[in-house]
Amino acid sequence: MARLNNKTAVITGGTTGIGFETAKQFVVEGARVIITGQNEERLQSAAKELGVIPARVDMRSLHDLNTLAAQVKAEFGGLDILFANAGIGLFAPLDEIDEVFYDDQFDINAKGVFFTVQKLAELLNEGASVILNASAVNEKGVAMGSVYFATKAAVRSFARTLAAELASRNIRVNALSSGFVPTNFQSKMGLPPEILDSFKDYIKQSTPLRRFGKPEEIALSAVFLASGESSYMTAADLVVDGGFMNV
Repeated sequence: MARLNNKTAVITGGTTGIGFETAKQFVVEGARVIITGQNEERLQSAAKELGVIPARVDMRSLHDLNTLAAQVKAEFGGLDILFANAGIGLFAPLDEIDEVFYDDQFDINAKGVFFTVQKLAELLNEGASVILNASAVNEKGVAMGSVYFATKAAVRSFARTLAAELASRNIRVNALSSGFVPTNFQSKMGLPPEILDSFKDYIKQSTPLRRFGKPEEIALSAVFLASGESSYMTAADLVVDGGFMNV
């Protein structure tokens, strides 16, 4: 039997990479899915390919998140799975970071995640699963990643505190910390090509399995957290990173 049969799900940042692959796996497992994205053309294309419902959302906008909540209520009534996946990651040396660089990442990665959960919380059914994309960098220190890594540490903290707050409704909240996955996300890191190549080499050599992750590996981990197979897990951090964080 499909593990998510007749479950309702929202995946933010579902047009590419991990979000797209997770939406694909959720559909395979029987879920009805809404994906969000900011680029209208890419959103519609992804939704058509996946057979899911599109919702245009800027994660920095509380108005957009309120609109998303209204759409979820109209389409589904209630929500069984929320994967707060949308995020950006930019790298820069300490002396080149300005307020815009800082605010953009915290607004999307931390504020966006928090208010996504807040705005959809009243729609979560009893026993629902909330998954927060925390990334395996949330406990690491790597040069030029100060702001991005801090946003993901905040998300990891949200998983703990929101798990405590929503436990009375039997709602589970877990973090999913993926390692480096070669998606178009990495082309937006703000690094020159030669530095990006060097950075990728460093990450690969720092990963015991000596390779990057695959989007489907992270997506299958999200299916596990969304399903009843993880029914006794909450406030946890499921690390899927080839050993990068712990070795």
